[in-house]
Amino acid sequence: MLLDPATWELAPCADRLLATLDGDLAEHCWAETHAGAVELTTGAHATVGGAIAELGDLRARLARSAAALGVSLAAAGMHPGCIADPVPRSPGGRYQVIHDSMRGIARREPTFALHVHVGVPDADSAIDLFNRLRAHLPVLLALSASSPLWRGASTGIASNRTIVFQAFPRTGLPRFFDDYGDWVRTVDVLLRARAIPEATFLWWDVRPQPRLGTVEVRIMDAQPDLAATGALCALVQAVARLELEGGHASSVMTHAQEVLEENRFLAARDGPDAELIDPARAVAVPLTDVLTDLLRAAAPHAKALGCATELAHVPALAQADEARRQQEVADRTGVRGLVGDLAARFTTR
Repeated sequence: MLLDPATWELAPCADRLLATLDGDLAEHCWAETHAGAVELTTGAHATVGGAIAELGDLRARLARSAAALGVSLAAAGMHPGCIADPVPRSPGGRYQVIHDSMRGIARREPTFALHVHVGVPDADSAIDLFNRLRAHLPVLLALSASSPLWRGASTGIASNRTIVFQAFPRTGLPRFFDDYGDWVRTVDVLLRARAIPEATFLWWDVRPQPRLGTVEVRIMDAQPDLAATGALCALVQAVARLELEGGHASSVMTHAQEVLEENRFLAARDGPDAELIDPARAVAVPLTDVLTDLLRAAAPHAKALGCATELAHVPALAQADEARRQQEVADRTGVRGLVGDLAARFTTR
């Protein structure tokens, strides 16, 4: 998020900032739907450590460029304060399509997410992984929840980003697909009917990305600091390898659409304090118990992928509880103090 350090409100200057960037940095920075937001994208990496090192460099360089314009940067699921109405929008062509089709929905305040891509060898593996990762999305959301305030007020929801963003169509938890052909036929109907111009207008919590050869996990709130980002990235990668090589998620869980959707809500509401439903036993299980079992199974895969160090930080996410931390800072210092704290953590390693 782009911020005016005098007020700590969103600064709608994305186009002005992007125009100042040199070629290398500009290749990793993109306009978003709203003018107070930019997207940072790393290249493809063989290790989580490599990706986070590049992200840290990108954050630092972009922060320096923004400072030259009198602008500060921060990352979290949402800006916690009151937002100007109407929210200034980005003039880019893709975003004009979004605004034209979404109308008033697109004028809601911006949300900020962490997207992690997992490279897969073929289309069948992609759909198998896509189906299996659905079972783990509530855990990822609960650990990442970083937006406890909405328009300056506490809502009792750990991830307000999730609640606000789901007003858009084609969001949320996708259904189980029988195979890649099932996915293609489904998307083809939307494309032929001109409901969407391309498949990237499917804003599901997880989606195949055939153009990149990846499965993209999109459910997580953006993280204020790099350590949390690295931990979540490692968890996604290790669990993905676990599922592709071991098939960890049960068929009962992957087909329990209603349970997964309820778990998604519980994760958004309660963050690391959530109790998630086990459909096989019809009981609610504390997230910490679910996470302990998952980390035990994923640990060998993290080692094989070279991200055991980053994965070891995951339990700290449950203990530290980013949403609670932000609420406590806001209670002590007000919303402006919270935004200032988020800005101070943007380049923290």
